Amino acid sequence: MDIATLLGLTIAVAGVVGGLLWDGGNLAEFLQPAAALIVLGGTFGAVLVSFPLGVVTEAVASVGGLFTRRPRATEAVIEELLLLAGRARRQGLLSLDSHVDDASDPLLRQGLELIVDGQDAQTVKTVLELKLQCLEERLEGAPKVLEAAGGYAPTIGLLGAVIGLIRVMRGLEGFDGVGGGIATAFVATLYGVGFANLLLLPLASKLRLRQREEIVHKEMIVEGILSIQERLAPGLIEDKLRSFHEPLDAAA
Repeated sequence: MDIATLLGLTIAVAGVVGGLLWDGGNLAEFLQPAAALIVLGGTFGAVLVSFPLGVVTEAVASVGGLFTRRPRATEAVIEELLLLAGRARRQGLLSLDSHVDDASDPLLRQGLELIVDGQDAQTVKTVLELKLQCLEERLEGAPKVLEAAGGYAPTIGLLGAVIGLIRVMRGLEGFDGVGGGIATAFVATLYGVGFANLLLLPLASKLRLRQREEIVHKEMIVEGILSIQERLAPGLIEDKLRSFHEPLDAAA
């Protein structure tokens, strides 16, 4: 469970609602299903127009993963790479063939296959870096969806306010109730701005951070594979691998 994400969203919503109630507001006045439908439906529709369905589906699934925090097996991967490095120095690179199928990460498995096949260091580096680049581009889709939705929501909220104002002005013969009608109409704007700045954009930022951590983890694996092929000393390899995650661990 990612406490920071849940706590942050709770504090944000509680702060807005608490400030409203503190100022003597009535929460029922802000519960407008029509305004919510305009903002949510309009935002989701605009996102579907902007992105392929597969990317949107992946973004929705990624949001669910933001509320859980599975511990990354960084230490286990480092130990695995060091074990492979020691075996390669003692028995040669071909001895890694028996470990290919047992590799814990698909990128590590492919790197070992390239080494065992006798590919030169530059080829191995080029192939693995291309894999990393493709992975980074694929992961980029989900936060872009959330950021786009965060841009659409306030504008569609304003659209909802305009629709509400038109309805209010057409239905009134005098000026009695104009203030209340206008206030109701602007609830859509409130929904759009709140939805974007309290939910969509913060989640997009957290998603980018998680994905950057994933890329750094993969970069560590690539560095380990290249170091194994160079037959560097396991102690030196360990120092190089731990340098990828120490700043992130310290910041956490």
